[in-house]
Amino acid sequence: MTEPRDWPVRTLDARSLRGLAHPLRMRLLYTLRLNGPATASQLAAKLGESSGATSYHLRQLAAHGFVEDAPEHGKGRERWWQAVAQGVQLDNAIVRDSSPEVRGAAALYLHEVANTHTQELATWLGTRHEWSEEWNDASDLSDWRLNLTPALASELVQKMHDLISGYRALAPDADTPDAEQVRIHTHVLPTHTD
Repeated sequence: MTEPRDWPVRTLDARSLRGLAHPLRMRLLYTLRLNGPATASQLAAKLGESSGATSYHLRQLAAHGFVEDAPEHGKGRERWWQAVAQGVQLDNAIVRDSSPEVRGAAALYLHEVANTHTQELATWLGTRHEWSEEWNDASDLSDWRLNLTPALASELVQKMHDLISGYRALAPDADTPDAEQVRIHTHVLPTHTD
């Protein structure tokens, strides 16, 4: 799948968060972002769901602006879907929203993101022997500990995001030899020590 370099990241507000914060909807959107356009039936087979369920949840994602028709892929009555944005981000103010419904949707969303990260790490560890030595050497699973203030932690997060964004301009096309899609997880979390 070739994606435009300016494919946007969408910031979730309370309304769009409620439209996305469902495990199947998140998996559908993730799959479309990862693999490109697909039909409800194709997604159902890939995710082990019924086509009725995937169809319903794709329509809900479309109603909230996360997916759209991919008419260049359709044949006859076959409806193809594609992701609208390359990713989503959660405004931290949503986590503190006055509405318990919004806070609950934010908690569900964040837990599903954490589950996806865990699944991706487990998949990498279980399949790394299938990858080249170069990709094994280029992978990273690091763990760091720093003493920071909230201001320094925010600065660190922004610098990490800026660094990663800078690589978008350097990224080769998907059909470039040795080019693979990579996933980068960042976590900056305060922890209590005993």
